[in-house]
Amino acid sequence: MKVTPDIIRHEFIGTQAKIAKSVHAGYIGLAGPVIGETKNTLTLLHQGQPKNVIKNLSVFDFTFGDNTVVEIDGTLLVGRPEDRLKKSVKRLW
Repeated sequence: MKVTPDIIRHEFIGTQAKIAKSVHAGYIGLAGPVIGETKNTLTLLHQGQPKNVIKNLSVFDFTFGDNTVVEIDGTLLVGRPEDRLKKSVKRLW
């Protein structure tokens, strides 16, 4: 998978996610498939239990189908999933 700034427009439900960094110490290390998304949260299925994680407090490592791992700051993901399609982001690296 080619990693571009348009990665934030990707559908995250169904992808594997891990919390790499967070202001909230209880979030660090949570991992599992993304099963839901709202404007401000992602819901991960961690050890069989759904866990809601606030997007703007965390940095996520997403693993896509071809085993590409991408680290994305949660502040870039804040907003309704359908509105992220309209968002434009300058290259961050």
